Amino acid sequence: MTDKNLAAQAVATESAEPDVAELPAPSENLEPGKMMMTTGEATTEKVEPKEKEGKTADTNRAGKGARRQVSISFRSLAAGALIVSLVGAVGVLTWLYVGAERKIDTQARQSENIARAEKIGLGYATNAAAMNFQDLDSWKVKLVVGTSPDLKDRLTKAAEQMKQILVPLQWNSSAQPLAAKVRSNKGGIYDVDSFVSVQTKTAQGPDALQSTATYRVTIDSNKDWQITDVGGIGAAVAEK
Repeated sequence: MTDKNLAAQAVATESAEPDVAELPAPSENLEPGKMMMTTGEATTEKVEPKEKEGKTADTNRAGKGARRQVSISFRSLAAGALIVSLVGAVGVLTWLYVGAERKIDTQARQSENIARAEKIGLGYATNAAAMNFQDLDSWKVKLVVGTSPDLKDRLTKAAEQMKQILVPLQWNSSAQPLAAKVRSNKGGIYDVDSFVSVQTKTAQGPDALQSTATYRVTIDSNKDWQITDVGGIGAAVAEK
């Protein structure tokens, strides 16, 4: 075989051998979860879905956040309701306290006014019941003390008329206060019943007579506690 034939045979042998693609070396930078697939000359990577894992994690975090938000909202509502309840309770207690205090003040003021009216009425009745025919001028002065101008004028006239009775009888009486009671109170006008123990001596008998005189005294607190009406003076004298 000539050299030319040998060369032709060698070329035919190389043409008959199949082409073999070189496999690439494993990549050192291949990320975890990726696989290298090689088919012929084409090389592909199979990537596992991280996006799905990310969405799942975000969903879990969102769920936890929503639960935390709901829990905080309930706590806020509970705290707000508690605060409102406390404020309401304090308001009610304050209202009750102020109302009770006003009621106590009103009752105390009313009690003071009643006591003042009874004191005025009893004092007037005691002075009116004490009479001495030898010093009726002093009695007439006491008779109009603390009275209104209109009543003062009426009592002065009544005292002159009573003088015509007291002098002939030689009337001499002393008085001691017993008690006084407010019978009514309308608009600051007090009607007071005053009771006085009276010892009376007259020309008709040597012994003193014991009696109880009752005076009805009307007092107007709106007019500086003036006495505006009196009843019982004439009756007390007439009984003797």
